[in-house]
Amino acid sequence: MSYQILVIDDEPQMRDLIRMFLEDAGYAVIEAGDGIQALSIIRKHDIHLCIVDVMMPYMDGFAFAEEVKHISSVPLIFLSAKGDEWDKVQGLKLGGDDYIVKPFLPGELVARIEAVLRRTYKQNPNPVVLQVGPLTINEDSYTAQLDGKLLNLTLKEFGLLLLLTKHKGRAYSREQLLELIWGDDHQSSERTIDTHIKTLRLKLGDAGKMIETVWGIGYKLEDPQ
Repeated sequence: MSYQILVIDDEPQMRDLIRMFLEDAGYAVIEAGDGIQALSIIRKHDIHLCIVDVMMPYMDGFAFAEEVKHISSVPLIFLSAKGDEWDKVQGLKLGGDDYIVKPFLPGELVARIEAVLRRTYKQNPNPVVLQVGPLTINEDSYTAQLDGKLLNLTLKEFGLLLLLTKHKGRAYSREQLLELIWGDDHQSSERTIDTHIKTLRLKLGDAGKMIETVWGIGYKLEDPQ
């Protein structure tokens, strides 16, 4: 699987340097100059990990971490020139998966990224593959294909699709979907589920009809007729 990493730093030279390290290691890279731009990118692209500079204009790394969890469960690695214990603790409390102090060695950065990706996506030599109609889902690589073409899904969209596919025919309420996909600490409303289901159906095209609305309850997925 080719992971796509979002590098968020207000210094172009630092972004270029990290991009070079990561592309040499085989990763795809997208750049953002601040947290606001990064949130927009995450809404449009399938990002597997974010490298976040703590000190940025408009929205710093910690504020970004608080905002991003409303729309994604993407893992975060903080970068900072400050090695204070308080900063590290704060970053981890906000959901950061690691904290790296600048300057750092290329090998250290890549190794930390690999460790977070392994923990998050748990690569398996015998992946679980689900098939329903024209849709194929690889649970271990977090990828979905429609008629053999890779779908560009966000982590939340993928989570919804995976859950509904694994339990075909079972109806889930919006509240259940929020708890199962967003987690107990979510601050989203049930309308968030409707929005994600709508975008998921659009991305699935005609196959989106497999996701059925169960009036008064929520949603379920059925085999195509």
